[in-house]
Amino acid sequence: MYNVMIIDDEPAICQSLTFALEDRYHVYSFTEPADALALFGRTEVALVLLDLKIGQHDGNDVLKEIKRLSPETVIIMMTAFGSISSSVEAMKNGAFTYLTKPLLQDELAVQLSRAEEFYHLQSRVHWLSQELDKRSDHYGLIGNSQAMQRIFSLIEKVKDIDSSVLIHGESGTGKEVVARAIHQQGKRHKKRFQAVNCAAIPDNLLESELFGYEKGAFTGAMQSKPGQFVLADGGTIFLDEIGEMDISLQSKLLRVIQERCVTPLGGIEEKAIDVRIIAATNRDLWREVKGGRFREDLYYRLNVIPVQLPPLRERKGDIPQLVQYFVDKISERMGKPIDGISQEALQVLEGYAFPGNVRELQNIVERAIALTGSSLIQKRDLPEELQNVIQEQPIVSRQKLIPVYVGETMEEIEKRAILHTLSQQEGNRRKTAHMLGIGERTLRDKLKKYHEEEQQN
Repeated sequence: MYNVMIIDDEPAICQSLTFALEDRYHVYSFTEPADALALFGRTEVALVLLDLKIGQHDGNDVLKEIKRLSPETVIIMMTAFGSISSSVEAMKNGAFTYLTKPLLQDELAVQLSRAEEFYHLQSRVHWLSQELDKRSDHYGLIGNSQAMQRIFSLIEKVKDIDSSVLIHGESGTGKEVVARAIHQQGKRHKKRFQAVNCAAIPDNLLESELFGYEKGAFTGAMQSKPGQFVLADGGTIFLDEIGEMDISLQSKLLRVIQERCVTPLGGIEEKAIDVRIIAATNRDLWREVKGGRFREDLYYRLNVIPVQLPPLRERKGDIPQLVQYFVDKISERMGKPIDGISQEALQVLEGYAFPGNVRELQNIVERAIALTGSSLIQKRDLPEELQNVIQEQPIVSRQKLIPVYVGETMEEIEKRAILHTLSQQEGNRRKTAHMLGIGERTLRDKLKKYHEEEQQN
């Protein structure tokens, strides 16, 4: 039952309305606006029947205060016949409608039903907005590290353009979360976001999943079915694990990207599409291109805007914030109030390498919340194997060490760092520049300078 408030300076009207409504609602009646307004701090009021003139008080002033305290509350003004112009003004200030006195019971019932429906719809919209915010924090992207701030900045720059995006990152780093953030914050957010995991669908079914099929196209095709590209028309299609796609299907995908139209299996008519394409991979796609396992022309079509997601081990400063985010989210879902994590348990997590990245951290936190008997996650709530691993000292490969000698200039140290990193990245300048935190043009200029110095020597 909804809570309904009656505000009128005539006690007889308050009593008669309370009697008429108390079977359908929880009714609160007041003859003084101050008493009525005080209730908004203690309970949620869905509907208000508000007199336009309450003794010395102007009902429009009360209306504005109610809307300030509770924007979602639906207000129906009650007025004498001669005050309709004032009631219209009240509607401009946020009133739902107005009724003239004396109130007719049937008309009152109809307007209250309409107000209920409006309140329910309004509450639903507000709830959905809150749910989006809960999934958000940059739509699920959490972190204050420089690496994540660069990702946030990049999302802001590319969200409203239609260029293809290729997200690179290890499993569990949040590639789909980034793709959804780009979609939800961009101009296509009112249209659909269709996610397709290319690794989870067998090769012989992936083509029909992407492009659709006509009735009778193959055995079992009893009716036509639109593909993911058609469903995403006007919105975004996300091709996860694009590196797993069979090379024969890659050529068909390339044609769709070039022509911006699809032909369903068994069909002869092309269907024009308007979609933004975001792809993701945990593979080194350039190495796949060199190995003949991925089409070079498709790579360039997809990799217009590359996004490199850092693994969690390279942004450990974000772990406390991520943990608290997951604690709040998961404990609410489980209905088990947990305040956070103990310092000892947090230190264990901060020392772990997280091969499964953010997804693994989320699973660890969920397990700990399920098992803990405390208001804080304790070290004992963490997986035993994780605690064992954390005791081991990491072994650093000599290949990842660069000697620095006393008396060397900064220029000499910089040169050794650049050339050593370039060698470790097998000559890949883009990855080298990203790892060193410098621009590719800066790297290119420095390498050119080193080459010229060698020629002179």
